[in-house]
Amino acid sequence: MQTARRSFCAGVATLLAGCAGGPAHGPASAAAARAELGGTGKLRAAINFGNPILAARSADGQPAGVSVDLAREVGRRLDLPVELVPFTSAGNTVEAVKARAVDLAFVAIDPVRAADMEYTAPYVVIEGAYLVRNASPLQRNEHVDRPGTQVAVGRGSAYDLFLTRELKSAVLVRVPTSPEVVDAFLKQRLDVAAGVKQQLEADARRVGGVRLLPGHFMVINQAMGVPKGRTAAQAWLSGFIEEMKASGFVASALQRHRIEGAAVAPRA
Repeated sequence: MQTARRSFCAGVATLLAGCAGGPAHGPASAAAARAELGGTGKLRAAINFGNPILAARSADGQPAGVSVDLAREVGRRLDLPVELVPFTSAGNTVEAVKARAVDLAFVAIDPVRAADMEYTAPYVVIEGAYLVRNASPLQRNEHVDRPGTQVAVGRGSAYDLFLTRELKSAVLVRVPTSPEVVDAFLKQRLDVAAGVKQQLEADARRVGGVRLLPGHFMVINQAMGVPKGRTAAQAWLSGFIEEMKASGFVASALQRHRIEGAAVAPRA
């Protein structure tokens, strides 16, 4: 009898443990996530217009893009009004997360940023590329890291953080925001511009006389981030992101906003 009772109790404990480890987007965790994300009575979502893959202004001047669509869907599911807080650079976005001036952001995963925020798995994968003048002797990505080479990069961007760790000989020249990189590269007569591949392609068409080096120097995993310690929000958002990828929501958003060169991230 004692053995049977112990077995029964162990079985109940196992069942309860299984229930506690249910989907991250279940009702109980949604309530906890809402409490962490909606402390001001609304969801303050950072929208970075410095990355055209994630967001841009529509013809009527309104924010549009995959990050905007995801932010609004989070607000709908958690029954929170959404305030879109615009930024022009990833660096300023991250600072706002650190200062808890926003509740949710769309940023590239980087170990430096992990000290101040909790990440979901990525929802979109994009490429970082190099741009040079047509007459430049540089032909391949691996040729960039040489003494005397000056590389323009947006301050605090994923490319800045990555290249700060990776480049051993080339020198980074940081400009305020990623959209300003190519103009600074031309004005200051630098050797290379680094940034989002699609942004550089658009700038190349705009200014002429420049070209992208083949391929990419890094792959960027774009994720949702929340202020450090908001683990209930991170857990719920992680389940939400996996559902958005699996259901086709992210793919449809990329297609609807005519985004090329970005791919839906694989399942976590």
